[in-house]
Amino acid sequence: METLQLMGQKAKAASKELLRLGTKEKNEILITCSKALLQGTDRILDANRLDLGAARKKNMKEALIDRLLLTDERIKVIASAMVDVSKLEDPVSETEYLKEMPNGLKIGKKRVPMGVIGMIYESRPNVTADAFSLCFKAGSACILKGGSDAFNSNLAIADTFRATISKMGCNPDFIQLITDTSREVTEEFMKLSEYLDLLIPRGGSSLIQSVVKNATVPVIETGTGNCHMFIDESADLARAVEIVINAKITRPGTCNSLEKVLVHEKIAAEFLPNLAKSLKNHNVSVRACESSIRYFESASPATEDDWYLEFLDMIIGVKIVSGIDEAISHIEKYSSHHSEAIITESYTNSQRFLNEIDSAAVYVNASTRFTDGFEFGFGAEIGISTQKMHARGPMGLKELTSSKFIIYGSGQIRE
Repeated sequence: METLQLMGQKAKAASKELLRLGTKEKNEILITCSKALLQGTDRILDANRLDLGAARKKNMKEALIDRLLLTDERIKVIASAMVDVSKLEDPVSETEYLKEMPNGLKIGKKRVPMGVIGMIYESRPNVTADAFSLCFKAGSACILKGGSDAFNSNLAIADTFRATISKMGCNPDFIQLITDTSREVTEEFMKLSEYLDLLIPRGGSSLIQSVVKNATVPVIETGTGNCHMFIDESADLARAVEIVINAKITRPGTCNSLEKVLVHEKIAAEFLPNLAKSLKNHNVSVRACESSIRYFESASPATEDDWYLEFLDMIIGVKIVSGIDEAISHIEKYSSHHSEAIITESYTNSQRFLNEIDSAAVYVNASTRFTDGFEFGFGAEIGISTQKMHARGPMGLKELTSSKFIIYGSGQIRE
């Protein structure tokens, strides 16, 4: 593998070339890369099978294997997302405002590329395509560091893009993939401040916290998803069961999957037996509080650690609460500030929940599974930011740019 220093130098040079590409040229490259991805489906699936075989030998959880899995249909979705990104408005060079000062200076602010964006992520090979698409359209070169679980899949996808870009007469270093998956190289990458303008970790809590604590490069923290749903006393209970099941079982290994259900004590006796039946039918294990455990045939008592935990599996925590005050307090204590929902017919309670819950996405009467760049109309997303500075929630194109002031003068000098 090339040294990180050399990769950084190449990425910096590529970012300068990218500045000279207009929107039309960037879109053409993205569309051509998406076609190449489809044409290379068989080779990519062969690589993915190697990763899946290794994962099963390690007894990886099925929910995590699902995140790793590629199929013909999933590759079509990834390619389609690239085309969607090509159709999005280009934020680069967008002038946010231009105003004339009393001295005649015209001062404006415009969007500009970050330059070089680094990303460290775990076992989701679709992130390789998503990250490249968004960084490239936002005018930045990217250096990607995927996890060892998806090594072969990531390499096949990245090589497809690099070969396609080269054939189009452009610099393949618009995207580079680090092929050494060791911890030492990861730690060195976190400190590549001479070349990286931004570093984005995407994965489990241990990865994210390691990057946040050790990086010398500016970091956008994409958080884990300990997502909660509060079933209020005024909720439509049949609809509540349906929303809980959707939020839990559709993709339990994703960060927007529901992990905890809080149930108002006044409707617990009516609601929980129906929820228990549906969870059992879908093979969802339950970690229950002392008050709710009697409603489930084989639930385990929830521990203090369980309330903090992002299960990423067919497991859910259930707790009975006295009302919205306790629900909000519980979420404030244990949430990772990703996505939370309330199921209610009370306008007053819905507004309290929206106003007082401090998370990146807060829902009323809907599944947390919608926290996604595509669902929010951004095309692909590079991650869900749970911090408050610069970007929060699904990060699309605009969140991957910076800004600078532009000033037009006619000979003004400052006295």
